[in-house]
Amino acid sequence: MIGKYSAKMDDKNRLIVPAKLREELGEEFYVTVGTTGGHRCLTMYPAAAWQRLTENYNALSLSQRAKGPNVLFNNAVECNPDKQFRFALSSFLTQFAGIDREVMIVGCAGQAEIWDVAEYEAYEAENMSPDKLLAALEAIGL
Repeated sequence: MIGKYSAKMDDKNRLIVPAKLREELGEEFYVTVGTTGGHRCLTMYPAAAWQRLTENYNALSLSQRAKGPNVLFNNAVECNPDKQFRFALSSFLTQFAGIDREVMIVGCAGQAEIWDVAEYEAYEAENMSPDKLLAALEAIGL
């Protein structure tokens, strides 16, 4: 998944899946808490990726589970968009990410992220310097 798409949440905490992400996210996906570079956002996982996370979690020892990965599952919502490709977010998720109405939905490799617009703009401004871009490219082997 790639690209960034501005969107508006309606009065029922619903968003529309961007057309370019619909096929990759599928008819069922999951949204949970997330963080990138110290900024809060929400992360969207296609069903197959969520299944892998679940399997990885179930393979953890009890001591590893106690370190906190369960918060991803405790706060997740299963999304099945309607015919207009709308899906609802829980009020907890919108509060966690500081989302009011205006959002940025960002493709991020195998998942997507939902950001409050101002928070995303701050994150992007911090990470668009030549040094940080170079470090990001090196981190993925380029």
